[in-house]
Amino acid sequence: MKVILTSDHAGVTIRNEVIKLLEEMDIAYEDTGCDCSTSVDYPDYAFPAAERVASGEFDRGIFICGTGIGMSISANKVKGIRCALTHDVFSAKATRQHNNSNVLAMGERVIGPSLAREITKVWLETEFEGGRHQNRVGKIDAYENK
Repeated sequence: MKVILTSDHAGVTIRNEVIKLLEEMDIAYEDTGCDCSTSVDYPDYAFPAAERVASGEFDRGIFICGTGIGMSISANKVKGIRCALTHDVFSAKATRQHNNSNVLAMGERVIGPSLAREITKVWLETEFEGGRHQNRVGKIDAYENK
């Protein structure tokens, strides 16, 4: 698995925790996030990273901002992206099992580093169940492609 990781100025702390986790899990990644404390615009980070997931260059993406909302909205504007904003472990697992999400969004101002690590680990380790869920994801793809 190959993961692209990005954040704006409000997601640097959690992004650094996620980097440690990816290294512990021996998962290849590229970090394209901001390393600044001054305000930047989350779409400038979300769009290029999401495009690289959609193109197949990366299997998954992890995007972090203050609430996760801006990153999630931006990522979902890119064709082929199914970005899920999660702030709990149950939702992280469910979005992989049922929605085959390929981008995870989290909010640093909403959750702490420890929970971000748990969410990320579960999201990375959970497989898509397919079956009845494949039909639903297929409907999303069909709508997006019309």
